[in-house]
Amino acid sequence: MDSQPNNPKIKASQRSAISFLELVAFIAAAMALNALAIDMMLPALGQIGDELGAIRDNDRQLIVVVYVLGNGIAQLFFGPIVDRFGRKKVLLFSLGGYIVGSLLSIVASTFTLLLAARAFQGVATAATRVAAVAIVRDQCSGRRMAEVMSFAMTIFMAAPILAPGLGQVILFFAPWRGIFAALLVYGFLLAIWTWIRIPETMAPEDRKPLRAGPIASSYLEFVRNRISIGYTMASALCFGALFGYISASEQIFLETFDIGSNFAFAFGAIASGLGMATLLNARIVSKFGMRRLTHAALLSFVISNALHLFFALIFGESFGLFMGFMMVSFFSLGLIGPNATALAMEPMGHNAGAAAAANGFAGTTIAGLLGGLIGHFYDGTTMPIIFGFTVLGISAVLFVLWTERGKLFGVGDDQIENTP
Repeated sequence: MDSQPNNPKIKASQRSAISFLELVAFIAAAMALNALAIDMMLPALGQIGDELGAIRDNDRQLIVVVYVLGNGIAQLFFGPIVDRFGRKKVLLFSLGGYIVGSLLSIVASTFTLLLAARAFQGVATAATRVAAVAIVRDQCSGRRMAEVMSFAMTIFMAAPILAPGLGQVILFFAPWRGIFAALLVYGFLLAIWTWIRIPETMAPEDRKPLRAGPIASSYLEFVRNRISIGYTMASALCFGALFGYISASEQIFLETFDIGSNFAFAFGAIASGLGMATLLNARIVSKFGMRRLTHAALLSFVISNALHLFFALIFGESFGLFMGFMMVSFFSLGLIGPNATALAMEPMGHNAGAAAAANGFAGTTIAGLLGGLIGHFYDGTTMPIIFGFTVLGISAVLFVLWTERGKLFGVGDDQIENTP
């Protein structure tokens, strides 16, 4: 595999400043900011809600939901900023906001103030995903981009697998505020890495002015492109199911299945399906192509959740049944995520910042709203989660059928024309 970025517009000095392996590691670390900010505190949601006075048990889910919504909405604003000022400066700004948001969360004295701090942290961190995806798109495209994203997500998946366990370990030695202190340290270390090692990957001639007309045109171009908007929406629907599970996971494992301190292990076991899939995807995407893998994973996602719903309704839910089917679902999501993102971004090489923002907005905000809705219906059973997974999976398949004009598995070379 070529160890150098393949964008001829990047200066030679910049291209030699960071290797392929370091690029993958950095993208994974930057993307892990959100995973850590969401998953590390899952074991502490009950403690936080009790100490800060959450009115209802389901209100503790808002600690996750407001972060996700703030992060998704703000990505629309950061897209043009990333295209105007470049990737590195905006990344450093974003990391500074992540650190401040962690500090505000540490000192929050009421549940409302904590939610405000979390929303601020989500907004500030929105630029991280936009800049990270734009950096990858600056330097590669097509299957190579899917390969880079898969390698990065393979490393990144250590975050949701390990994060609840890390949060649990912190709770053994410190109150829940110690989790936010750990997030602050992580953000600071990543900022140092960015400052010292990461080059600016955007060519000066590609920078765009901050004017309403060009900004609106950039977003309209993304929305009007059938491939970009179709795969973005399909991915957003699937990950809406994921956020629904995450927001209610603490209650599912502690209340529905009553597994106590084994929560982190169960959560990590299910999340490992994502990690295995992204690792496999990095190895096979060049052979099979992004479309074939995305379509196969979507069908697997729908079938497995429909079967889960059937067995739960007929025979009743069990811990083993839930774990098995959720691992299959997460494995499918691990194939859908990097490939659908790469397909959505492929026609947007000249418009990477705005495209990354639009993709991130839909994939985070829509997914966050859907996930919050699913979590809100948690009733002490897993049925709202399974039903949500099934319905959203079917909806995602319908979007892909619309995108591909009714044909699945029909394009093998993944060469996409930039036409609506």
